[in-house]
Amino acid sequence: MSERWEEGTRHPERRFCEVAIVGGGPAGLTAGLYCARAALKTVLFEEKVAGGQLWNTQDIEDYPGFRHVTGAELAQRFEEHARDFGLDIQPYAVQEVYADGELRVVRTLDGPEYAAAAVIVCSGGEPVKLGVPGEEELAGRGVSYCAVCDGPFFQDQEVAVVGGGDSAFQEALFLTRYARRVHLIHRRDEFRASAVLQGELSAHPKVNILRSHQVEGIEGQDRVEAIRLRDAKTGETRRLDVDGVFIFVGFRPRSRLFRDHVRHDASLYLLTDDRMETSIPGVFAAGDVRAQLARQITTAVGDGTTAALAAAHRVEELRREGVLPASGG
Repeated sequence: MSERWEEGTRHPERRFCEVAIVGGGPAGLTAGLYCARAALKTVLFEEKVAGGQLWNTQDIEDYPGFRHVTGAELAQRFEEHARDFGLDIQPYAVQEVYADGELRVVRTLDGPEYAAAAVIVCSGGEPVKLGVPGEEELAGRGVSYCAVCDGPFFQDQEVAVVGGGDSAFQEALFLTRYARRVHLIHRRDEFRASAVLQGELSAHPKVNILRSHQVEGIEGQDRVEAIRLRDAKTGETRRLDVDGVFIFVGFRPRSRLFRDHVRHDASLYLLTDDRMETSIPGVFAAGDVRAQLARQITTAVGDGTTAALAAAHRVEELRREGVLPASGG
């Protein structure tokens, strides 16, 4: 047995587990399911409610095996399935993740510190909000941050896309497959999107581009009915009737958890190898916090599966090396 490991696990403020998971969205719950099912002592930290962004999604039609399911129902099924295999879910916010010799340590805000053989970071991220009246109240009821997820619900309807970068333009083009009319709204006169995307969108017959307009509010009772716009040049305000509002003004990964440097891209998404391992050995990343092309429930589940299997391999390696006891206790 490694003296360093014994010293770390006996640390008075620490508890021991074999795998620690940060975040309880689809990636984290999938990783927890696989690890717990492999009889690894696994603790998942989720300060809010297990399921993550699923709770902000009203209807889901693109998760295999479910022709239609609500986000809340799918979140509950994920959690129940993982708990059935013995996953320990703790309601603590995680402040820091760091390496201490062979240990991988998770420091929580209001709870104990945990030492583990492997840590899987599934802390996700969140879209940047407009912060206007009606946005929060109508989220999931016409207000969306994912065209791929929700676009098919707006067949032959009128929608607005807010943003001026590549993501906004790409999502607006995607929405033309379904919507009768797509209004692209940007608060500035110049766009950050590539010239190719600008040309393609400008030429599309379904698209109306509104420059120098700012959304000041989103209106509706049970669902989105309209947005309030202000012309940045004239100051005039008007109402635009739409059935949906897709907001693409940025996304922030929750990746500022590490004491030591970890490799990331320019937008702070964590860089991983094909095992989901970060530049810190024994620390893995899965889901929206990881640099990748798509951020969907299905990709999060795949990431979580791979990370869990890789974490299990690390536990076995440390057992073979005598760092961990054979029983994992």
